[in-house]
Amino acid sequence: MAFLIKSMVGNPLKGMGFGGGEEKAEEETPKDPAKAAGMTREEYEEYQKQLVEEKMERDADFLHKKAERATLRVCLREKYRLPKSEQDENMIQIAGDDVDVPEELLKMVDEDATEEEEKDSILGQMQNLQNMDMDQIKEKASATFTEIKSKAEEKCSVM
Repeated sequence: MAFLIKSMVGNPLKGMGFGGGEEKAEEETPKDPAKAAGMTREEYEEYQKQLVEEKMERDADFLHKKAERATLRVCLREKYRLPKSEQDENMIQIAGDDVDVPEELLKMVDEDATEEEEKDSILGQMQNLQNMDMDQIKEKASATFTEIKSKAEEKCSVM
């Protein structure tokens, strides 16, 4: 019973410094980070240099990837005649002039461009006509004709 009371009352009071338990000597934590890591001073300095170099390399790779994406966005903006973005141009300037669009992305853009060219060509339009229903074509033609006629009537008082 005394053990039970001592454990219930002693443990909370142990942290306050009021009796009820044995005081353990706190182990001193080493002030030198090299000793804390279990290395000599030279090993620790070399390790820190490696960490800094790796971080700089990762940052440079990340910046290069961002510049590649910005280059692709600039190409797409030029292609679709969209307004330019100063943020993308700044990103490209920061990374330098050696930024190229990745080959995989260029392939994707080229595939899209060839598909659009096929659709825009006369043969592409003919193929679309074959896939369309003749009734649908007649409806579109008559709707276009009535629309043009109504606009002409609005503009011309003779008609």
